[in-house]
Amino acid sequence: MTEQEKMKQGYLWQDDEENMALQARAKALVRRFNSLPPEDMAGREALLHDIFGQVGENVWIVPPLTAAVGKYVSIGSGTYANMNLTLIDDWRITIGRNVLIGPNVTLCTTGHPIHPDHRMDGMYSFPITIGDNVWLGANVIVMPGVTIGNDAVIGAGSVVTGDIPAGVVAFGSPCKVYRQINERDAEYYFRDRRFDQQP
Repeated sequence: MTEQEKMKQGYLWQDDEENMALQARAKALVRRFNSLPPEDMAGREALLHDIFGQVGENVWIVPPLTAAVGKYVSIGSGTYANMNLTLIDDWRITIGRNVLIGPNVTLCTTGHPIHPDHRMDGMYSFPITIGDNVWLGANVIVMPGVTIGNDAVIGAGSVVTGDIPAGVVAFGSPCKVYRQINERDAEYYFRDRRFDQQP
């Protein structure tokens, strides 16, 4: 069994020549993406299709971007990611449609055994799934194996260690559900600011 096969089946795996080649390819493409001039929007969009496995329409990622492998990432249409998105994407990351990703967000599919006697035995990788219409605030970290349901909001600075259901506001370290998204959220966009009081 190859190291890639072990990784995809949830076993401990080690870096080998195949993994290093995948990472080298991604690093070269990401370096090109990050070095493009700001006005070259078409070039940046084209490179996203080279870096990632699947990219929908109207996807925008503000450089700099960091990705480990790239080809295991799927991004739905209308998704926006602010600067310093870091993808530890040794295995699959699925990002839905119309997802908003704040600055300095990390999506991490890979970890190491906790016990020091086994920490050097290898790494493990489990998929991350982000549903449609999710908003990840600034500095959010999503850990291996996590699923975040449609429409959820993850507050800034949260460390998401377990699944988050759809339609909730959740935050903290570790991230916990605070409340359901409700009718007041349809009336107020920020504190006492109402949608119907726009100029």
